[in-house]
Amino acid sequence: MAIKNIYLAPIKGYQFISKMLPASCRYYPSCSEYASWQFEFNTPHRAFYATSKRILSCNQFFAGGIDYPLIRYSPKKTSSILTFNTDCGKITILYWLVPQSIEADNTYYYILKDFDAINDKYTS
Repeated sequence: MAIKNIYLAPIKGYQFISKMLPASCRYYPSCSEYASWQFEFNTPHRAFYATSKRILSCNQFFAGGIDYPLIRYSPKKTSSILTFNTDCGKITILYWLVPQSIEADNTYYYILKDFDAINDKYTS
């Protein structure tokens, strides 16, 4: 069992229970989805920090809005990605990493989830 699953289990439990309650988060994606993405892609200490900061700002004193998780990532070389695709065949892309800004040494990316790919994965 991966360490991240230990952190994701309570979040998934909360998301299951919160489906029965009216939506109250001021942000998109919701704070629980944001936390889930943070723990899936970041180290635990960074995920705790980012999630805590987000939850503390989810109140009437902040406007809310769209706030995608920001992660630090170093992409692999293009040749290794092409080799991976030929070895594994067709893959389903669940997340998109969008650069924060256009720079040569850019290592920060926003995470965007492709909900259509997830729905297609479970319906087919």
